[in-house]
Amino acid sequence: MHLDDLPLAEFAFPGPLRDKLVGAILSGAKTSTTGLLVGYEHADEPLPEVGQLSAVVDSAGRRVAVIELTDVRVVRLADVDLSHALAEGEGDESVAQWRAGHETFWHSAELRAELGDPDFTVDDDTLVVTERFRLVHIA
Repeated sequence: MHLDDLPLAEFAFPGPLRDKLVGAILSGAKTSTTGLLVGYEHADEPLPEVGQLSAVVDSAGRRVAVIELTDVRVVRLADVDLSHALAEGEGDESVAQWRAGHETFWHSAELRAELGDPDFTVDDDTLVVTERFRLVHIA
């Protein structure tokens, strides 16, 4: 396994949020993440698969760790459970708190620009991709 040969796992956009998330991965606190299905569709990217290895990158673009996907599901936003929210390792104590933080990110100008939709919003029926992973290697 060579870090340079693995696909990238990018959490949020480069900056303070990414740095926080990468730190949580490296500490073992973060073992799950959630993305928008529409993001994969917009980028014409396949959904991640169980067993896939990825190189986690920090805000400077350095490959700092390897993670392995252990579970991938597509669910309604309203169906994300507390276990998943807690495993995101961001300090949320309820699904409502987790969702509020994610909605702030998903409604950000940066994400809306990436999707090409300045009015993009999520609701209970928005499909999200929940991923669970394990830390395999720290560079």
